[in-house]
Amino acid sequence: MRLSEINTYPIKGCRGLTHDETEVRPWGLDGDRRWMLVDADGVGITQRDITALVRVHARPDPGGLLLSAVGQPDLLVPEPAGVAPVQVRTFRRRVLRVDALPAGPAADAWLGQVLDRPVRLVWLAEPARHIEPGRKKHDPGDQVSFADAYPVLLTSTASLAALGDWLADVGAEPVPMSRFRPNLVVDGAPAWAEDGWEGRELRIGGLAFRAAGPSARCLVTTIDQQTGVRGREPLRTLARHRNIDRQLLFGLNLVPLGSGRLSVGDPVAPVG
Repeated sequence: MRLSEINTYPIKGCRGLTHDETEVRPWGLDGDRRWMLVDADGVGITQRDITALVRVHARPDPGGLLLSAVGQPDLLVPEPAGVAPVQVRTFRRRVLRVDALPAGPAADAWLGQVLDRPVRLVWLAEPARHIEPGRKKHDPGDQVSFADAYPVLLTSTASLAALGDWLADVGAEPVPMSRFRPNLVVDGAPAWAEDGWEGRELRIGGLAFRAAGPSARCLVTTIDQQTGVRGREPLRTLARHRNIDRQLLFGLNLVPLGSGRLSVGDPVAPVG
């Protein structure tokens, strides 16, 4: 097995970036989901709320973030400094809040124009717990980015191919891996092999990860990541074949056990 793809999502819910290599931190991949859009109540906004987030391209720039979108001039947003933090939470139903730094009115206005609604952009200067302890079977720890639950999401090309076969059986088009917004993609594993890795250590290159369990999928998988158009698949097919304990599963959540560098082509192997 080998690592075939590396992705980060600088702003939670917006377009992703593909890399040949990356640094891994305790809270996730370098530059991954350290920024988030929030509403007036400080609650995170995702594609579940606004599919137009797919229009927003964000690329790390020295000391900040470069925003671009069709029909808009690019905007360089510096990492906030010298401003008072605001308290935000990733989902409305979650109690825990974390301190984030507001990017400022220029970024808010630019994004509000692209999305056609008022939003605020915030930066997570210090990755921190935003999920209540004990809420997950395998706790993600105290250092997490603005990811939904765990620092890293891994998927398998063979599992996607198996899903594609199920979709073809019902006359539906296959979906690309981008629908699942993974950080790491593994090639060479049997389909659904990742189901057996839960609770084990996973070695990727020279780094160790704790396999924290399968990923329950949501409506974002039904959204075309280029156009923002929402459909019904692949959730309907996952419901027929991958409905386990009332969750539609695809992918594996990981927690880094250290820091270091990953590169496409690195070997992947479960341990123990």
